[in-house]
Amino acid sequence: MQTITSKVNEAIAFLRSKNINNPQVAVVLGTGLGQLVNAIEVTLEIDYTDIPHFVTSTVEFHKGKLIVGTIGTTQVIAMQGRFHYYEGYSMQQITFPIRVFKALGVQQLILSNAAGGMNVEFKKGDLVALTDHINMLPESPLRGVHEPAFGDRFVDLCNPYNAAINENIIAIAASQNVVVKQGVYVAVQGPYLETKAEYKYLAAAGADMVGMSTVPEVIVANQIGLPCVAISVITDECNPATLQPVNIAEIIAVAGSADVKLSAVLAAYITQLA
Repeated sequence: MQTITSKVNEAIAFLRSKNINNPQVAVVLGTGLGQLVNAIEVTLEIDYTDIPHFVTSTVEFHKGKLIVGTIGTTQVIAMQGRFHYYEGYSMQQITFPIRVFKALGVQQLILSNAAGGMNVEFKKGDLVALTDHINMLPESPLRGVHEPAFGDRFVDLCNPYNAAINENIIAIAASQNVVVKQGVYVAVQGPYLETKAEYKYLAAAGADMVGMSTVPEVIVANQIGLPCVAISVITDECNPATLQPVNIAEIIAVAGSADVKLSAVLAAYITQLA
């Protein structure tokens, strides 16, 4: 059976053949969050299906393209659409791009997602930087044969999100009169939304917001020594006492509206890295 290391090497060889060398920042764009691409001076777009061992994004609002270019003079590589466990992929498949980014020379990873807000202080359209997470997904991306080249098998997650990067992004947001709150994210399998009792349970466990992604990528980033942060857009309010039915079209609409300010903040942050 082919190792993850050999698969990464094949993906890297392909990407380097396209003259992709040492991008500084990798960005994973979550559900309904794609406007940052407009800030990128794009030099190359590659369909995931063309990259060795990348899988296909099956969610209709995830475009499935790798975008390469610059924001200011900072070299950027962005995933326009991510992979989810609920699509039927393994955790190794979901997190494979993160390993590729590190091998390409990426120095920072920025992830975004759409999340339901259980903290009653969080409202639709709020931006929330993750300070910690609770993982309720049924499988680990580190499960299986350990490949020492990627780091430790038993990964320490006492500080999974880089505090210095978070503080920098929050400060830049404030300079744009944008508030970035902070909170704990819980990852669940989905793809259904939670019941009232489940929201009560997750909030009681210490979570401020809930979603179906991000944590597997963060676990792998910590294993391979890639500093990372993640920002959620609150797309629906999940207070059991006032819970109303919501559909994915509403979630996408709220995400798209909030994405204007999120993309402006991230573009400013990435620009100043140069």
